[in-house]
Amino acid sequence: MRGVVLNGPGDVAVVDRDNPKIVKPTDAIIKVTAACVCGSDLWPYRGIEKSEGPAPMGHEYVGVVEQVGDQVKNVKVGDFVVGSFFASDNTCEICQAGYQSRCVHAELMGAIGTQATYARIPLADGTLVATPGMPDADLVPSLLAASDVLGTGWFAAVAAEAGPGKTVAVVGDGAVGLLGVLAARQLGARRIVVFSRHADRQRLAAEFGATDIVAERGDEGVAKLKELTGGLGAHSVIEAVGTQESMMQAIRATRPGGHVGYVGVSHGVVLPGDELFFSAVHLHGGPAPVRRFLPELIDLIWNRTIDPGKVFDLALPLEDAAEGYKAMDERRAIKTLLTP
Repeated sequence: MRGVVLNGPGDVAVVDRDNPKIVKPTDAIIKVTAACVCGSDLWPYRGIEKSEGPAPMGHEYVGVVEQVGDQVKNVKVGDFVVGSFFASDNTCEICQAGYQSRCVHAELMGAIGTQATYARIPLADGTLVATPGMPDADLVPSLLAASDVLGTGWFAAVAAEAGPGKTVAVVGDGAVGLLGVLAARQLGARRIVVFSRHADRQRLAAEFGATDIVAERGDEGVAKLKELTGGLGAHSVIEAVGTQESMMQAIRATRPGGHVGYVGVSHGVVLPGDELFFSAVHLHGGPAPVRRFLPELIDLIWNRTIDPGKVFDLALPLEDAAEGYKAMDERRAIKTLLTP
């Protein structure tokens, strides 16, 4: 099969890889219908996160089940499925509490690489969710979004306790932040403020439900947000970047007693204990338990209540994956969809 690998910083290639095989009786093999490049893939691409190449890439995927192990009962050959970026059994105590990304048997799909023609899915019964039927082509991007960025944005909004009557602020205008806007709107937020300097992302944020745009960032952005909220700050803040600046902006933008939902992959974030203590702010986040939300998100997409696939503003064949990475790195694209 063909698959994307990262040889080193800035060096993406599409190469021949061995077809996946059933390794454990709980595995499934899917033919990948669509995959994509994640903002977190850019950390190793930029050399900020170390990676030993050639490393298989990709952890977001939808596809059709081609083969199942002897112990797989919940999905069958021919099903169109959506899975999370963490494989999970969905039965352990941690999964049952709703934190499948920290399953006691969790496996990170990025180590397998789903930017490929086929993929092996461990713990298939707990990881994969079948759609009601074979989706129309126009639904595929949205279903793909559910496998990570929509589920992650949704978790961020839930962790931030976005809801009716609340003012929600979103730090980060990438795909996760933009879908955090969509999630906050679906959860009933009254006002949604997005920090963004990019016209194309501002337009999409407004389409997803943002009511206000703040172009300033850092402490200037916090000051502007507080102007909009009577000096108090937002009830709920989504942090979708993962840097020191973005985390402190999120905390400082939150009113006392408010909640920060942080889902940006943390790089070099250190929290000042004294400021955190006196902020009286709740912090909750981490790797999103996407599997918790998949049935609900698939239903919303299937019934065309939401259209998160709009975050894909560049679609390329798998063979052109290098251009997809470059476009996102240079901020010429919000998110790249790859078709094997």
